[in-house]
Amino acid sequence: MNIGFDLMGGDLAPKEAVLGALAYFQENADTRLVLIGNEEACQPLLPLLEAYVDRYQFVHAPQVIEMNEHPTKALKEKPQSSIAIGFGLLKAGKIDAFLSAGNTGAMLVGAMYSVAPIQGVLRPTIGSHVPREDDGHNLLLDVGANADCKPEHLVQFAVLGSLYAEYILGVKNPEVGLLNLGEEEGKGNILCQATYPLLKENTYLNFVGNIEGRDLFSTKARVAVCEGFTGNLMLKLAESVYDLFKKRNKIDDPLLEQFNYEQYGGVPILGINAPVLIGHGISNAIAFKAMIRSAEKVIETGLIDAMKKHFNAVQ
Repeated sequence: MNIGFDLMGGDLAPKEAVLGALAYFQENADTRLVLIGNEEACQPLLPLLEAYVDRYQFVHAPQVIEMNEHPTKALKEKPQSSIAIGFGLLKAGKIDAFLSAGNTGAMLVGAMYSVAPIQGVLRPTIGSHVPREDDGHNLLLDVGANADCKPEHLVQFAVLGSLYAEYILGVKNPEVGLLNLGEEEGKGNILCQATYPLLKENTYLNFVGNIEGRDLFSTKARVAVCEGFTGNLMLKLAESVYDLFKKRNKIDDPLLEQFNYEQYGGVPILGINAPVLIGHGISNAIAFKAMIRSAEKVIETGLIDAMKKHFNAVQ
């Protein structure tokens, strides 16, 4: 297994990315990493990995796509960036997965144009783990990739989220809830009202109806579906809860610790033909290590093939 790792992605790169690779190597003896980064910036840090030189390959990327750059323009004008080179390696089959905490837009555009969406998928989506009151995890999606959606998109997000819950979270027949402002059928804006009957009639889904914001961390629905505008607001609010209590030095509850994004690392773009994971922009070594582990699990469980099989069957 070969996993491509962008060392230049994120506000704390490349130092925290290299430290994340080191932490991963110290706990794992199988997977090989292809580390992609600017040689001048990374070279002073690579001696930290000296004991694991047989576990990685370094690929020089002279350019870096910054967080504030326009995704499509940046990929076009910076073909030697770490993100562009990573997608080139993924498309060529030289790596089995690619991960970065860099420019989210560039990662989405790169995924769309290199490995492409799975046939039948209208729009790939990004989800996020959220803590659940029984110490497990729920999945919220979309969390920012698709700010404006049609009902058909949300139905596909529900399917992709259900497959993720089954293969990655180990939950058979996961409950799916439509995030709304009320539980009753017929509630919500035009999008929610039009989406509800489509979810209800989909025989693959275990649809449990509308769920409210207060249900997000409950056991009512394993998969919570919404458009990316609402999902991103919910995710950032949840992250702020952890930050608030951390500042007050009140992190003494295991459930509260699950609000810490670092332990999840990153989540895959769901609905594309190869594993691509996007990490938090302020990822540290712990988060990067978790992201590599997540990439491993996506490959080992066969999640991508399961998604292809499902959408091929419904064509």
